[in-house]
Amino acid sequence: MKILILCTGNSCRSQMAHGFLQSFDKGFEVHSAGTFPGKEVNKKAIEVMAEVGIDISNHYPKSVNRYLNDEWDYVITVCDDANETCPIFTGKVKHRLHMSYKDPSKITGSEEFITSEFRKVRDLIKREFQDFYEKNLKA
Repeated sequence: MKILILCTGNSCRSQMAHGFLQSFDKGFEVHSAGTFPGKEVNKKAIEVMAEVGIDISNHYPKSVNRYLNDEWDYVITVCDDANETCPIFTGKVKHRLHMSYKDPSKITGSEEFITSEFRKVRDLIKREFQDFYEKNLKA
């Protein structure tokens, strides 16, 4: 199973989804990328994923352009902007899905509030990707 998860910056939501999906089945080939990749993975995303035992600290943002000619079982967008600006894949894509999540990196407020918002998004991504995995991917 070969899966690509897309977001705008590939620094937060797509990285969390990547981490969860890979944790569900180590045999899957999971990649994540951005339409306008950031410079690094959001440190708060790394922190809240570590809280649930998933290490994404070695991940880094990549451009979707490096994957356009590949074949994919699933291409999944996790933000509205990436869904609207998703490029045309010249490789074969069997299924294209959109699962939208708010961007916790845009949240302002106290450190505690920001962390709680990251956790909410993380938990929603986990729940929805677990459901997707159970219904569509689990052998």
